[in-house]
Amino acid sequence: MTSEKSSVTVRIAGEDHTIRASAEPEYTRKCAKLVDDRIHDIRVAAGLIEGHKAAILAALSIADELFQAQDQRDRSVGEIMERLDRLTAELEGVLPPQ
Repeated sequence: MTSEKSSVTVRIAGEDHTIRASAEPEYTRKCAKLVDDRIHDIRVAAGLIEGHKAAILAALSIADELFQAQDQRDRSVGEIMERLDRLTAELEGVLPPQ
């Protein structure tokens, strides 16, 4: 991420939006594509749906994905810490005291 802000124009749900951010323009485009794709998927699945409702559902879907990923990360970190504790205990039981 850069400290300087740059502007990039992206298309989301059929509308152009100029985003000013410190992120690299390609990263901003990647984020915009995720949002646009999710809105598109929701509109296809739900049929005729107002734009703002599709955007809200897309935001909720992305938030759910984020929280699930964070929960999975936390579980993985917990499992790694448990394994590390077991390995440390095994090593301490095998190695002579220093």
